Amino acid sequence: MSLSGRGPGFQWGLLILLSAVFAGLLELCRLPAALLLGPMIAGIVVATSGGALKVPRPPYFFAQGLVACLIARGVTADIFVTLAQHGLLIAGVISGILAACASFGYVLMRWQVLPGTTGIWGCWPGAASAMVLMAESYGADARLVAFMQYLRVFLVAAVASVIGRLWLGTGPMPPVELIWFPPVGWLGLVETLGLGLFGMLIGLWGVVPAGAFVVTLVVASVAHAVGLAEIELPPWLLALTYAAIGWNIGLGFTPQILAHAWRILPRILASIISLIAICFGFAILLHIFAGVDLLTAYLATSPGGADSIAIIAASSNVDMSFVVALQTMRLFAVMAIGPHIARFFARQQAKTEEPPASPMD
Repeated sequence: MSLSGRGPGFQWGLLILLSAVFAGLLELCRLPAALLLGPMIAGIVVATSGGALKVPRPPYFFAQGLVACLIARGVTADIFVTLAQHGLLIAGVISGILAACASFGYVLMRWQVLPGTTGIWGCWPGAASAMVLMAESYGADARLVAFMQYLRVFLVAAVASVIGRLWLGTGPMPPVELIWFPPVGWLGLVETLGLGLFGMLIGLWGVVPAGAFVVTLVVASVAHAVGLAEIELPPWLLALTYAAIGWNIGLGFTPQILAHAWRILPRILASIISLIAICFGFAILLHIFAGVDLLTAYLATSPGGADSIAIIAASSNVDMSFVVALQTMRLFAVMAIGPHIARFFARQQAKTEEPPASPMD
């Protein structure tokens, strides 16, 4: 069905309907980030069927600010206790994982599997949604970054399920009943909406790359850790937030982008599986030399993203503070060094592509 002759009202209605259907199906499969992936898939369907919709910038930046609040909610005083106890160990593991991710990203860029620095941003671990937002601000193709990041989220979740059920002998994760309108702390909700509004203003200001997410994450993390702000994100608000992010990604897809993603799928899968295996190697080292149980170590080191890993860890019998501490510190490390490494690799690639100088020059 072509949507090119349909009005925006019809297209938005179809987009919302498809988003609800896809998100519901993914929730039934208990897939992490289903509320984001559903709208993203719906956006791809609408965009590649001739739709011409775009998410307005103010609500998109507002959603970025709320995603930052979601991650900041995991930054508590327990993290600092864990860092004090295992600081050197965590720093060493993070350094090794980032080196592996940067190497895979450079190979994808060097082999021109993906354009520009897209492969590097696609390989960075952190929060999948955060990497997509930052990649877009630094000139990478956010659509292909999202393709890599969320494919990895799916595979990491699948491996976590296998480890939990087969290796460690735990049963399947129990289904969690989703209550859309639970009781909320209204002061915390107002403070959270205020942080989202702050992110929107920073984004519209446009001076700081990915500022709506990055600046809000720093402010919200500090405020939450020291008790100055309570973060309330009821499911209905998260669903709207994820919808805005997912639609922005999905509506940017074209048939050409989908065809390219399909062509490079084997190489992307190979890089993701290799990266998961390397991170699992770090998990085994943590298990052997630091006594961390294997599922905790796997979730802490896995490249699935801080946001999705937090969802999986909350439904598992693991050391939540250790998982969140390592994932959060790794996210902040990527935010600090990721853009610089991406630019450095881009410069190196540009040098190798320059034609040799003429003897007459």
